[in-house]
Amino acid sequence: MGIERITAAFAARKKEGRKALIVYLCAGDPSLEVTGQAVRELAGAGVDLIELGVPFSDPVADGPVIQAASERALAAGVTLPEILELVKSLRSGLAVPLILMSYYNPLLQYGLERLTADLAAAGVDGLIVPDLPLEENLPLRQTLEPAGLALIPLVAPTTPGERLARIAATARGFIYCVSLTGVTGVREGLPPGIDEYLAGVRAVTDLPLGIGFGIGSPDQARLLAPMGDGIIVGSALVDVLHQEGLPAALRLVERLRHAL
Repeated sequence: MGIERITAAFAARKKEGRKALIVYLCAGDPSLEVTGQAVRELAGAGVDLIELGVPFSDPVADGPVIQAASERALAAGVTLPEILELVKSLRSGLAVPLILMSYYNPLLQYGLERLTADLAAAGVDGLIVPDLPLEENLPLRQTLEPAGLALIPLVAPTTPGERLARIAATARGFIYCVSLTGVTGVREGLPPGIDEYLAGVRAVTDLPLGIGFGIGSPDQARLLAPMGDGIIVGSALVDVLHQEGLPAALRLVERLRHAL
């Protein structure tokens, strides 16, 4: 399914005149069993796409909440092969797109051709690799594309227009629009100039735009929703899941879904 499943998820919401809700979970925090339960229940609560973070020792794009989650998962011994097994066990009966978010080092160590074969076999639909720039992504793109898997790029308010167009030309699935400069983590209010920035991204692509980084409340989601096709919530959900457990995480998702 891969790219097709991602495209279908955005198209279904668009047909309803609504925006997609995309959430991030750190796989294995606090355990792979809890992650699996969370994925099933979040999908049932109206989440449209789920990103599963592959824990990494140096998550440079992430703020303290996701860094801490990554450290807890690594301390519990969570590995990429185990995450792929989890996805495989989840995939039967689960229609929601599942996207792995990983830094490049674990993927390169795994081997790109083996990785692609195992992603496809497990039922993963795409990859987000925050530290893989356009200039270096060709080997991964060339292995993923024939398998129908999406390499979803990140763009930022600081991305120049000409580079934006080149990134958009190679993007698959959707474009991850980082809403601010800096790392992940909940912020207050909306970044200045975000409407012009997102209009600039929209001008170079017909792909759906997912807006993430810094979105933690239904009010923020409601304000940003008209500017893109989906809202991505990570740190706020990871924090609630860690501090208060799955029922509280589901309540947050229900409020976000209602806002969208």
